[in-house]
Amino acid sequence: MYSLFLFNVEMVNNELLNYLSGFLTQQRLEIFQKILDKRTRYLTVVLEDIFQPHNASAVLRTCDCFGIQDVHIIENRNTYEVNPDIALGSSKWLNLIRHKGRHNNTKECISKLRSDGYRIIATTPHRNDLDLDDFDIHKGKAAIFMGTELTGLTYNVLDNADEYVKIPMHGFTESFNISVSTAIILHHLTHKLHRTELDWHLSDEEKLTIRDVWTRRSLKKVELLEKRYYENIQNDDKV
Repeated sequence: MYSLFLFNVEMVNNELLNYLSGFLTQQRLEIFQKILDKRTRYLTVVLEDIFQPHNASAVLRTCDCFGIQDVHIIENRNTYEVNPDIALGSSKWLNLIRHKGRHNNTKECISKLRSDGYRIIATTPHRNDLDLDDFDIHKGKAAIFMGTELTGLTYNVLDNADEYVKIPMHGFTESFNISVSTAIILHHLTHKLHRTELDWHLSDEEKLTIRDVWTRRSLKKVELLEKRYYENIQNDDKV
C-alpha cells in the first residue's frame, strides 16, 4: 500500500481556487508561481526506512530548496517522523508519498516508480558504481534512493537498481550523512537538469493542483472560507 502523506490530490475547482486566492497577498501568489515554474518530478528522492528524525527532516528541507516536488517514504521497520524545528515547514510544500503496510514496502515502491517511468538509482560507494559527475541526466526520470547512515540501502534496492551512483570522496571517512549526501546529489543533478532541453517542468495541470493545496495550507480556517463560498453561490442562485 502506498499513500499520500501531508498532501491530497483532488480535482481542482478553479472558481473556488480563485476565491480562496483572493485572501492571499499578490506577493504570495507571485511566489507560488515563481516556485512552481522551477518545480520538477523528473527527479524524485526515496528514503528507505530512515529512523533519525533530525536527518529525515533535513532531507525534506533540501528537497524543497532544490525544487523536488515528490519524496517517497518507505516504512518497513521504522515510522517516518518529521521534526518541525528542522524541516522548517518544508513538508507542507512537498508531495510526501508513504509506502507502508506491505510485507516488502521497498519492492512495492520500486515497482510503482518503474511503472511511472523512473530509473531506480541506488546511492552506494560499493557496487558497480559511477561517479556523480558521470551520471547521465538525459536517460530519463530518476528516483534517487537513500538509505540509513548505519547500514545503507537494503539488498532489495541494491539487487533491483538500474544504476549505482557515488559521491567522490578523498578522506578517511567513507560517507557523508544522509542530509549532506542528498544536498550534494540534488545540487549537482538539478544544476545539470536546468541546463538541458529536457521537459523537466510540471505540467499546467500539476501546477494547478499543487497551487490549490498550497493556497489552502496558507489560509487559516480555510473550511469556513470554503463554506462561505458555497453559501454565496446558493444565495446567488436564489436571486
